[in-house]
Amino acid sequence: MGAVVFGYGNPSRGDDALGPRLLERAAAWLGGRPDLDVATVADFQLQIEHALDLKDRDLALFVDADAACGGAYAFAPVGPARDASYSTHELSPGSVLQVFRTVEGQPPPPAYVLSVRGERFDLGQPLSPTAEAHLEAAWTFLRGLLEDPRPSAWTAKLG
Repeated sequence: MGAVVFGYGNPSRGDDALGPRLLERAAAWLGGRPDLDVATVADFQLQIEHALDLKDRDLALFVDADAACGGAYAFAPVGPARDASYSTHELSPGSVLQVFRTVEGQPPPPAYVLSVRGERFDLGQPLSPTAEAHLEAAWTFLRGLLEDPRPSAWTAKLG
């Protein structure tokens, strides 16, 4: 059943490209690891349809840039939530999980958010030098998650 990793953000908006860039690395790395059942999903933003990507998955990971992240990256659990984004075209990870619970009539898989700190989100800008460094640190962490896509292994990374 495996895991699904969502990488989202706008690659044309500077550090907002951190989610898609990490997902590109993950997809390329996973291409050489047929023993791992990990799907990748890239998009500009999370939408209701992404709840369907959670079906038959043991784990979910949402990867995005975050200007308020305390360090280079942060890793935290996320649960279903009927927040302000629940009825819009752009959803939070919690809202995607809530849509899954509503549509499928069952709890979503355990889910986590990997936030990568960005500082510059201007249209037409490349990744900032700081974001490039944070991307490297987050990639090392993400690769460790992907090497062992079991709920207990990901929970152990929270400590």
